[in-house]
Amino acid sequence: MSIIRHIIILLVAMVVCAVGATAAVNSARAVLGKPDLEAIRAATTDEHSRYYYPTLLRAFLRNDTVMSDTEYQYFYYGTLFQEDFDPYRKPYNPEQLEALSPLFSKEKLTRAERQSILDYSMQAVENDPVNLRQINNRIFAYEQRGDVNLARIWQNKLNHLLLVIASSGSGVDRDNAWIVVSPQHEYDFLNLKGIKATNHRFEPPYYDYIEVEHADKQHAGYFFEIKELLNQYFLKHPSELQNLQ
Repeated sequence: MSIIRHIIILLVAMVVCAVGATAAVNSARAVLGKPDLEAIRAATTDEHSRYYYPTLLRAFLRNDTVMSDTEYQYFYYGTLFQEDFDPYRKPYNPEQLEALSPLFSKEKLTRAERQSILDYSMQAVENDPVNLRQINNRIFAYEQRGDVNLARIWQNKLNHLLLVIASSGSGVDRDNAWIVVSPQHEYDFLNLKGIKATNHRFEPPYYDYIEVEHADKQHAGYFFEIKELLNQYFLKHPSELQNLQ
């Protein structure tokens, strides 16, 4: 089985766990719902809050599964309000990522190749903790290396991040758009749900609409809200906003 096919199978399994119709997932979605971004901003930037972002970040990077659903929601959306937030950031070490890309089409990896994928994915996640794609690569590398427990721990983390996004809406219209902290997450989220994106368009004032392959018989596309993403980006890059006016 090729690595790509293995990843696809793994991703489908993850999404079944993350957004399936089990009682536990439905309960978590009901508790989370659409995020209160102002409350999240206040809490994640308050060093006295239990949801202070550096505290949540340390918890997320630990190899355990003790974070609650609410902590994951505050952690994911709290990313928006950090000083180094940049939704359009370039991939971590793009030259290294390009060098690794051929490995994902190989039928069998060497021990050194597995370790290279793991080393890169770990560094990339430390640089961008909510990088869904690299978290998935980290899970895959752990599995390939035989670290079953670590693979399960990080799959649990990915599942929770997917659940946070899924809980923010249904994606079927603007009023129920899914809310993300990165445009890349729009594609990663759909791909992890087994839905293939085919086209993208921006719909003012702050929505992305992703058209999907007709294999998804329910909807021709899905809405993502990027209002706060854009607000925070232009606060840090005011000259770009002026150029648009």
